[in-house]
Amino acid sequence: MQMPMMDTYFISHGAPTLAIEDLPARDFLLNWDKVLPQKPKAVLIISAHWDTSVPSVNIVTTNSTIHDFYGFPEEMYELQYNSPGAPDLAKRVKELLINSGFKTVREDPSRGLDHGAWVPLSLMYPKADIPVCQLSIQSRQNGEYHYKMGQALAPLKSEGVLIIGSGSATHNLRALDFYGSNKPVPWAQAFVNWVTEALSDGRHAEVNHFQEKAPNARMAHPYPDHFYPLNVALGAAGEGAKAELLHNSWSLGTIAYASYAF
Repeated sequence: MQMPMMDTYFISHGAPTLAIEDLPARDFLLNWDKVLPQKPKAVLIISAHWDTSVPSVNIVTTNSTIHDFYGFPEEMYELQYNSPGAPDLAKRVKELLINSGFKTVREDPSRGLDHGAWVPLSLMYPKADIPVCQLSIQSRQNGEYHYKMGQALAPLKSEGVLIIGSGSATHNLRALDFYGSNKPVPWAQAFVNWVTEALSDGRHAEVNHFQEKAPNARMAHPYPDHFYPLNVALGAAGEGAKAELLHNSWSLGTIAYASYAF
């Protein structure tokens, strides 16, 4: 029996401390069941924090928790999210990508979940009882490449798999305002407004070339790694799909927590 078609999602995961800080974005994820009451069969998450030369999937029976950050409160290093792995899903992802022209897809038998994966998932599905597979990005490629990756993964939506891109609507760590309010600075607000409008209008080609099309793109993303998971989720949604802005809030003036459903 074919399962209902899943939407795809992009989550802005912000700093690792989203797991413990009292922030509107954390409250949003803690109430994920209001967004998606249906429990997925498995989760495929594309995190900005696993960057490889070719697409790679983790094939494990149980996911370990990677604390890939430094200088944070001690309690952050005590957090664990040891969800089941999803080796069958990993092999299905590899099959779909290869059949769509991605010549090499590597299997990683030891990779766990980095904070771009486990931080949001620990809030969305705190019981850690849903199998999770992680897929890497390739930051030396472009938005169109990642969009095509998403297109290849589209069949998973009717197989009970929840596809999540986890990155950040803005990601410039040198522009954080530690002394101001959480009110967004103008350049960051203008960028997020453009992204939201382009996604809501279904302007996929422009989003795939956001570095040339969007205002303040190089300021919002000096490096594109935190945007590419959005391109994957958008590609998986299907041509012409339009976005719904599920949540947006700000911290430190330039960190946008804009999250979308496609």
